Amino acid sequence: CWLSSSDHNTLFPLSVLLQVGFFPSECVELINDKVPQSVTNSVPKPVSKKHGKLITFLRTFMKSRPTKQKLKQRGILKERVFGCDLGEHLLNSGHDVPQVLKSCTEFIEKHGIVDGIYRLSGIASNIQKLRHEFDSEQIPDLTKDIYIQDIHCVGSLCKLYFRELPNPLLTYQLYEKFSDAVSAATDEERLVKIHDVIQQLPPPHYR
Repeated sequence: CWLSSSDHNTLFPLSVLLQVGFFPSECVELINDKVPQSVTNSVPKPVSKKHGKLITFLRTFMKSRPTKQKLKQRGILKERVFGCDLGEHLLNSGHDVPQVLKSCTEFIEKHGIVDGIYRLSGIASNIQKLRHEFDSEQIPDLTKDIYIQDIHCVGSLCKLYFRELPNPLLTYQLYEKFSDAVSAATDEERLVKIHDVIQQLPPPHYR
């Protein structure tokens, strides 16, 4: 049932008016055939049995979804390594330090004491191949000839990991403090200030 105002310019659902309060009879008028087609079409229609069953099915489906942990155990869900928040990545992987950094730095310390390490870039295809393997939760064999002959691709992968962190290693929050620390007048003062700011890093970043 719809009600119109006495000047017939405004339409109100009866349910809305009843919720608002009582109206004097001279303010409203009962109407039947005066409701425009556009208004009647906008009135919500009761859910059909067919749609009701669909809604019930969807609710049941959503409640029965497997947990994130179960999906990981089945190998369906893979955790990102690159471009993932450092704290979140370590929490999901259960490591203190990202595996990609651990593997790459150990390899470089053993095989990569060469000129330009961490400065020269490796071959792009090798870098992407390594990235894909780490993103697939695999630990690639870095002793393969392809990587031994292109040690710089391992150093480049480390830099790529740091570059893609959503919040940088030294964090946006401490940027100004690090900036002030490196601007100190003397080496001794600079060392003290940088040490002080490093102590303020979040534990995952500090490690």
